Amino acid sequence: MNADLKSRLEKILSEQIESTTSVSGGCIADSRKLQLASGKVFFLKQTRGSSSGVFDAEAQGLAELRKSGTVNVPEVAAKGPDFLLLEWIEAGQSGRSSSMEMLGRQFAELHQYRGKKFGFSEDNLLGDSLQSNTPSMEGSENWPVFYVENRLGIQTRLAEKNGYATPELLNLMDRLIENIPDLLYGTEEDPSLLHGDLWSGNYLIDVEGIPWLIDPAVYYGHREADLAMTSLFGGFSNAFYSAYNSVFPLVPGYADREPLYQLYHLLNHLNLFGKGYYGQVISILKRYAG
Repeated sequence: MNADLKSRLEKILSEQIESTTSVSGGCIADSRKLQLASGKVFFLKQTRGSSSGVFDAEAQGLAELRKSGTVNVPEVAAKGPDFLLLEWIEAGQSGRSSSMEMLGRQFAELHQYRGKKFGFSEDNLLGDSLQSNTPSMEGSENWPVFYVENRLGIQTRLAEKNGYATPELLNLMDRLIENIPDLLYGTEEDPSLLHGDLWSGNYLIDVEGIPWLIDPAVYYGHREADLAMTSLFGGFSNAFYSAYNSVFPLVPGYADREPLYQLYHLLNHLNLFGKGYYGQVISILKRYAG
């Protein structure tokens, strides 16, 4: 943390910062634990490059999740173009069955918090990629259209720009898009509030066993899209899924649709991290392209 930011934070907090400790916090931000002279502790995220609105988007997402009254999220203590200061959550044991059951129930309750249209009031970020939440008029009312236009279509165009969209990928994507109305037929629901990027690195279990959600990429969408991300990289137990289904059962056939929703995140990983994800993208496209 540079001297200028330290001075600004001390002015905002009206207190001296006694120490800072580097902590893990992803590839976008430099993250630190701040200890104040009074003993208070905060979590500080600083930009490593240009801000691109990343912290405004995160703070807005946390506020939207809190508004639902269903999940725990850290309070925002302060924010600026180059930093976000959050309350410190002391992490405890993450593998407790009771904690994962609680997380599953709360995640299901979050998805019962509904919006009127698909999308969100502002665009935000998925990792370091722009996530477009402003749909066409048809997309705001129609989930398959929103998913094609604002999720798969944008990531595919980005893959073209980045040089990852081979003729094979583009041909398969065109065929998949033709099939999406049929693939999603019968799953229609009102828009649910989604975390948007819930993998194992974006939840915490505190020392009392209480789950917290962090680093959201919120929008109102189909809950299956949110649930599919939880299984893409692991980190969620059977207790989590059983508790979710006990509160808000899934439409039959979800397992067959799950990879379709994981495709969005794999395309994003292809664009962010390179060709190592190309094979998984093609595998899913072939599964649904017909």
